[in-house]
Order: sequence, then structure tokens, then C-alpha cells
Amino acid sequence: MLKFVFWLLAGVNLLVLAIGQGYLGSFRSETREPARLKNQLHTGQIKLLTQEQATAPAMPATPAPAAAETPAPTPLPQSYACTEVGNFVLADGRRFEAQVAALDLGDRQSRRNVAGQEISSYMVYIPPQGSKEGAERKAGELKQLGVTNYFIMGDGSPMRWGISLGVFKSESGAQSQLASLNKQGVHSARIGPRYSSSKQLAYQFRDLDAATRARLEKIKAQFPEQELRNCK
Repeated sequence: MLKFVFWLLAGVNLLVLAIGQGYLGSFRSETREPARLKNQLHTGQIKLLTQEQATAPAMPATPAPAAAETPAPTPLPQSYACTEVGNFVLADGRRFEAQVAALDLGDRQSRRNVAGQEISSYMVYIPPQGSKEGAERKAGELKQLGVTNYFIMGDGSPMRWGISLGVFKSESGAQSQLASLNKQGVHSARIGPRYSSSKQLAYQFRDLDAATRARLEKIKAQFPEQELRNCK
């Protein structure tokens, strides 16, 4: 009987030991402790670091490359919708046309007639005296100085009660007359242009780029009395 009990206890102890060592499998779903620890540690992925590597600051993450900047749009070349030059008397207009022909503008240029005035002659005169009586007194002074070629301008004249001392086709002729009068003692005389209606020419140029506009300005500079402007 005692032998039976001894072997029974021994068998139970062996069974407990086998179960404890996992030789008979596990009644629990978890893996045995040594295997679980082995899986958690991943010993194959462990890397030993030196002291310098362990204490070195972490390298900053490499910044993502900046997006390429969109290039600024290329500005369009400057252009001039319509440029006008004028007003030319006929002779100057023809000379201007001849030089502008080198720009080869084709149907981008045009010419128009404009009403204007041009100098037709020059007059030597004494300014208006304010009344007929004043003009007659001045005429008497001229007679005393030996001047007999004069004319009192009356009604209908923009220089009413002034005195004309001669009309000349050229300015030089008027200057000569004025110098002669000064020698005679007449110092109140003046020279003034006389105008008449005339046909004048204006030129228009469309869709000019900056370079062509600069060339046009250079040509216009040879006619300093003319104006370069935007078309109305």
C-alpha cells in the first residue's frame, strides 16, 4: 500500500513538473514566458550604441524640398494706341512725310487736314491809341519827325486806332523798316505777324511699339514747332 501511494505522489509531481515546464503544452492562450520575452525584445534588431552615439543630439529631419516658385509673368511690351503729330503747313508736312516713310508703317499711318492759320506777312505798327483823337495826335507827331507813310486803322480792324507803318512779306523787310524809323526818332513802333487761314496737316500713327515711337520722336525733333500728342 505504501508503495502505491509513493509512486502515485511521484507521478503527480512529475506531471506537475512537466506541466510547469511546458512539456505537455499550455492550457492558456499566451505563449510561454521565455518565448514571449524573446518576441518582445527582437534581439535580432537590437543595436548597441557607443557613449558618443547615445549622447549625440538627434539629427533634424531633412526638410521637404520647397515647391518651385512660379516665375513672374513676362511684362508685355509697351505700345501706343494712337499718336498724332502736327499741325504742319504744306511744305513742312511733305518733308515730314518723306522722313516718316522710313518707318514703313503701312496702313498704320494716316493724314488729315486741319483748319489753321499761318503767317502771311509782317506789319510795322504803333499800338492802338484808345480813340480816334489819340491816333490823330500820334499821326501829327509822326509828321513832325518826317514820317509820311502811315495809315490810321479804324473800325473793323483788331488794332483799331493803331497806326500802320508798312506791311512786308518777310520779317527781315519789317526789321529794316523799324530800324529806319528808329533813326528818325520813332521809338514806339513794333513788328507783328499777320495771319491768314490755311489748310494744315496732322499725321496719326497707330499701334506703335516703344522702339518705333522713339524713332518717330527723333524725326519730330527736327520740327520743334510741332506737337507730338495722343490722338483725341
